[in-house]
Amino acid sequence: MSENRAMQYAEILSKLIKVETISSRESKDITKFLGFHEVLRETYPGLFETAEVESFDGSLLLKWKGTDPSLEPVLLMNHHDVVEASGEWTHPAFSGAIADGKVWGRGTLDTKGGLAMMLQAAEELIAEGFTPRRDTYFVSACTEEIGGEGGDAISRELEKRGIKFHMVLDEGGMIMYDPIGGADGTFAMIGVGEKGYVDLKFIAKSNGGHASAPGKNTPLVRLGKFMAEAEKAECFTVEMPDAVKEMLSRFSPTMSGIMKTACSNVNAFKPVLKKVMPMISPAGAALLRTTLAFTMSKGSEGANVIPQEAWVVGNMRFSHHQGKKSSVDAITALAKKYDLEVEIIDDGIESDITDYKGEAFKFIEKAVNTVFPEYKPAPYIMNAATDSRYFCRVCDNCLRFVPFKINKQQLDSVHGIDENVDIETLAPAVDFYRYVIREA
Repeated sequence: MSENRAMQYAEILSKLIKVETISSRESKDITKFLGFHEVLRETYPGLFETAEVESFDGSLLLKWKGTDPSLEPVLLMNHHDVVEASGEWTHPAFSGAIADGKVWGRGTLDTKGGLAMMLQAAEELIAEGFTPRRDTYFVSACTEEIGGEGGDAISRELEKRGIKFHMVLDEGGMIMYDPIGGADGTFAMIGVGEKGYVDLKFIAKSNGGHASAPGKNTPLVRLGKFMAEAEKAECFTVEMPDAVKEMLSRFSPTMSGIMKTACSNVNAFKPVLKKVMPMISPAGAALLRTTLAFTMSKGSEGANVIPQEAWVVGNMRFSHHQGKKSSVDAITALAKKYDLEVEIIDDGIESDITDYKGEAFKFIEKAVNTVFPEYKPAPYIMNAATDSRYFCRVCDNCLRFVPFKINKQQLDSVHGIDENVDIETLAPAVDFYRYVIREA
């Protein structure tokens, strides 16, 4: 890999990081996103001159026309909005600092880094005179971090236009060592699906009163008992999806002891694995069942006042096997046990799982094997949400993978402090996207 090439990509990414693009539910002003689009135009002039470009309230849709209209198009995605960047950073969050072999700043991994390398691949191919056979679309939304309004709107418009994609590739898994604990190897984690997302509000009511003479089961007490029981997750069914079975099977050669034996024979050891995986890590547990995390709460305004109404908000990520309705019904039944009302704040959207035996997955798997022969591809189901969930309307093969090699600190820095990406992983990422665009 040319050091000059790596530094060129680092400087491009640094320029994009310096443009602050925090999205907020409280603001509808898209001025900064439109400004970011201008930076993209300056950075990738060939692509923006070649492609048809549309803006959807700050979210971008580009279409690079192919030579064969009979073929279904492909779509590559990475959003350009980012989350806030509070706390003490080694380098300021929007400095785009290039130091210690890394580019630092909010969005380097989530997901301006993927966006920069994706568009760079297209820019280079255009400069070389290449035209894809399939129409190749690019989407970059400015609302992914606040619910996905942009991705939703673009997918609905594409559906209205009658467009059906052969494959969608969005953000998601990356290349990392020991993804779940016990796998002594580095894997390219390719998301074949993502759990659904619902926000629920649990409300406890009473007559209120003075805190000096409390009765039994006041609103906050009932909410506390409910949360304690809900945390045990016994109302959510545990199952092992086929994609998770395949993931464990691919991990097994790098494992040892009982885990190696169990993961080498997943079907035979499934009952054991269903009990053991939740003990390994919260991520392991989340792969097998619906989860509910309590994130917001409110009681009375006074320290000496029993509230007439108190509430907590729970963020639910529902499994494919139990689904949204059954998951919501299960937690609603538990809430009624404590005399709580349940309100759905965000109804979310259900999306499908892409077949890891199918053509699209095998193609991305081949791209990984070609560009990163030293790393093993593995399918998995994402616990987090991406914009690609909306594009299941227009594609049966939505995959989630960004070709960056990261370590645990970098994984933890996503939505955290000191987000950064290694410079040495940028050029291989461009090569990966070049392969996808060229060979699709």
